[in-house]
Amino acid sequence: MSNYLFCFDIVGLSPTLLAKLQKMEHVSRLAPQSRTADMEPVFPCLTLPGQASFFTGTWPAEHGIIANGFYDRDRFEVSFWDQYRTLVQARPVWERLKEKNSNCKTALLFCQNTLYGHADMIVTPKPMHTDEGLVQWCYSKPVGLYEQLCGDLGQPFNLMDYWGPFASHKSSEWIMAAAQNVVVNHKPNFMAVYIPHLDYSCQKYGPENPRVDEDLAVIDRLIGGFMESLEKAGILEQSTLCLFSEYSLFPVTGAVEPNKILRRNGFLSVRTINGKEYLDFEMSRAFAMVDHQAAHIFINDRTALDPVKKLLETTDGVDQVLDNDGKKAHHVDHPRSGDLVAVSDPDKWFAYYWWETKEAAPDFAEHIDIHRKPGYDPVELFMNKETFKIPLKPGLIKGSHGAPPSGGYGMAAIMLWGKGVRQIALPQVVKTVDVSDILEKLLETAHV
Repeated sequence: MSNYLFCFDIVGLSPTLLAKLQKMEHVSRLAPQSRTADMEPVFPCLTLPGQASFFTGTWPAEHGIIANGFYDRDRFEVSFWDQYRTLVQARPVWERLKEKNSNCKTALLFCQNTLYGHADMIVTPKPMHTDEGLVQWCYSKPVGLYEQLCGDLGQPFNLMDYWGPFASHKSSEWIMAAAQNVVVNHKPNFMAVYIPHLDYSCQKYGPENPRVDEDLAVIDRLIGGFMESLEKAGILEQSTLCLFSEYSLFPVTGAVEPNKILRRNGFLSVRTINGKEYLDFEMSRAFAMVDHQAAHIFINDRTALDPVKKLLETTDGVDQVLDNDGKKAHHVDHPRSGDLVAVSDPDKWFAYYWWETKEAAPDFAEHIDIHRKPGYDPVELFMNKETFKIPLKPGLIKGSHGAPPSGGYGMAAIMLWGKGVRQIALPQVVKTVDVSDILEKLLETAHV
């Protein structure tokens, strides 16, 4: 068995894209000692639920990460991209490994829901908002690790490379350079690394656009550089690599706007402040917290439950609306879930908009504001070059995810490389919730 296990979450990697990656210069060298499988993602097929299920081996119904955002019914607030480890109501594999062997050194780079987590080394974005503006900072454990990485790499992590209209492969390059630095200097026995940039081109241009292949080539180069670091650290022969994704994307041709539909039918209310319309969580009988191709519908008036369900079921672009039985069947029946969960057609996605005119749009609509918007807004990947604002044009998005796999789209992928992988049973299609046990087995007999 290997003494070192390195997991790389390559966001948006489909079985088709993995097959292409395996033919590229650096990853092709791993093929003789690798095993691959399609991986069935958990629903909703989103980043935070996917990572939580992958690392804990449990469903969203158990770990509680039901989307990339949450609605706090007590505070009447939606918050997206909260990173706290305490939000995950299950134990991830790195904590289980540490419990089995206190000498097992663990590292997490840019993984979701790891803030204030239990690992030896953690780096995750935590920008600070001050009177002078945004301070681009990352939380790290041990204290000072991020600052040491900035010094060694010659530059801090740039959040504009990570999200927004300037997001690019530069974010992954910094993260992987940091991963190489951690390997050489600390030699963690288990390390998980988030590689985000493939997702950007899949959303902006579509998963089959030639630009996606360019981003795959960057991933190949980054994996090659990491392998060189393993050789430099003298641990290549004792190492296992796991390349995986949480989901892959569907080509999409437009968006559904459930909050507009709810408003037009008397279920959603707004408050007008300084001429701008803001969602009124208190007075709305129902509203949608949207996230790519999934939408959690929260009902304040129980008499509205059945009418809202029927309304959305007859809405063009909505594939299905899950009630309690449907949520249970999809393993998303957690108290944090909406009273209903809508799923878009495979070629559509859900936009959070509720206003009818551009002038009424809330102040944050044309800005990058991932925490205040009550829904994920992929249009933040674009910018009007004349106004420097986010265009209010959902049709710009060409790729999305969140719906269950269908028609050859949506499946995740996994590749294991190393001497120990031949001893692991890997079916042709593996469930995301089964991978955590596989990872644990890869290290259970390691002498660390």
